[in-house]
Amino acid sequence: MSKEDEDKYKTESESIQNQKSLLVSYAVERGWDIYHIYCDEDYSGADSLRPDFNRMIGAAREKKFQILLCKSQSRFTRDMELVEKYIHGLFPIWGVRFIAVADNVDTEVKGTKKARQINGLVNEWYLEDLSENIRMVFDLKRRQGQYIGAFPIYGYQKDPKDHNHLIVEAQAAQVVRQIFQWSLEGRGKQEIARMLNDRGIPNPARYKLERGWTAGPPGSNQYGLWNKTTIWRMLHNEMYTGVMLQGRRKKANYKSKTMLPVPEDQWYRVEGTHEAIIDRETFRAVQRSLKLRSKTDGTGEAHLLSGLVKCMDCGSTMSKTTNCQQGRPRVSYLRCKLYADSGREKRCTRHSIRLDQLIEQVSERIRHYVQSCCPLEELNVPPPRDTRREALEQEQKALKAQLEKRSQALKNLYLDKISGVLSEGQFVELNRDLRMEKGRLERRLAQNGEELNKRTHPVGQAGMMDRVGELLQLETVPRELVVALVEKIEIGERDPATGRQEIRITWKF
Repeated sequence: MSKEDEDKYKTESESIQNQKSLLVSYAVERGWDIYHIYCDEDYSGADSLRPDFNRMIGAAREKKFQILLCKSQSRFTRDMELVEKYIHGLFPIWGVRFIAVADNVDTEVKGTKKARQINGLVNEWYLEDLSENIRMVFDLKRRQGQYIGAFPIYGYQKDPKDHNHLIVEAQAAQVVRQIFQWSLEGRGKQEIARMLNDRGIPNPARYKLERGWTAGPPGSNQYGLWNKTTIWRMLHNEMYTGVMLQGRRKKANYKSKTMLPVPEDQWYRVEGTHEAIIDRETFRAVQRSLKLRSKTDGTGEAHLLSGLVKCMDCGSTMSKTTNCQQGRPRVSYLRCKLYADSGREKRCTRHSIRLDQLIEQVSERIRHYVQSCCPLEELNVPPPRDTRREALEQEQKALKAQLEKRSQALKNLYLDKISGVLSEGQFVELNRDLRMEKGRLERRLAQNGEELNKRTHPVGQAGMMDRVGELLQLETVPRELVVALVEKIEIGERDPATGRQEIRITWKF
């Protein structure tokens, strides 16, 4: 049995200790001084965000050591891109010699670059195959209704006897029931969030943190406050009815941590996998109520300055609220989101401003800025992005790649049957599943192609410049021009003595 195989049967810490001993002995035998030992336990060699790895890169950049010693090249990284970036690119510039003992890799030895590149390719192929195998296992678990999330959704906890099964967590479940009850009574999402904050109930992120279910701060909401977005997600989450819903997002690829949305018809949906907190009828009633409210309570579209307006004091986004009192005209205001979400213990001030008046002022400033400070011909306003086309093109590439993999998997399946790896029953079941999946992908690819053919390409830069001139003449400057010119809009608190309120615009130019 090889040393590598032996390590597989030891604990992770034992394996790491053996690697440390090997490398220390190697350095001492050659009379080298040891600057530091960098170790990332419980991190994959594919993870470029390893804390000690990045500290090591920083020290190398500052030329604090001359030799980087690893057991194997894969312990440094399995990512071919990082191999080229550091081992072949930056290390020679920084004066760092790279040695991988087990691979006989030494950048000081001439003519070994190709061997290092081959090692990098083999390591990357290993990662890709491993990722695909793990994905197939996870997909099987999803089809069986097993929960594979790292943390349970709010209101549940993982069963100590089976971590793929959810059981009700009584305290949080009562909060979930209360949220649904308030919604049935006609209370809005913002009002429900305020009521929870007033009662001092921690939001789901803070709740998980307090129970040690996750590490680090609860995202950007450091105060553990509820907001209307969290409430909206909970009220629309069918998992509270005992239905297991998974596969709603997926990684862009095995290297990336970016998650992409998955079409609803591709989700994994299994009935009755766990105890329901909300009964079906209550859930349906809430959905009908929310739908009715969305139809009568506004257009559902983002306002002209959406996402651009910030509180000048705390930096929070300004959220929209509308005066809907009977007998009075509808008037929309923007106010500090931290103020709105912090309940009785106000952590900022209102910074309230009428939305229509702000839009008017911003539109006028944009016209003045363009005419006096930034001549039209010097503007480099990009044409409007066809985000739908971009999404379709990305999906098309992904579908073609998946189809190719399924076709190869079918070929391998036949080979496994012939060689006796699979029984007849196993072959029939897997062959059926793969062909169904392949058929589904082919249908979706055809639909994708039809939709792409119907879409026109966006206008060019010259045509856009003509369009900009027309837009500036409108009473209200359109959003496409606002987004192109404005980085952010900051709103100060109104002076109670003078009534003046500072509005500061940061331009992109």
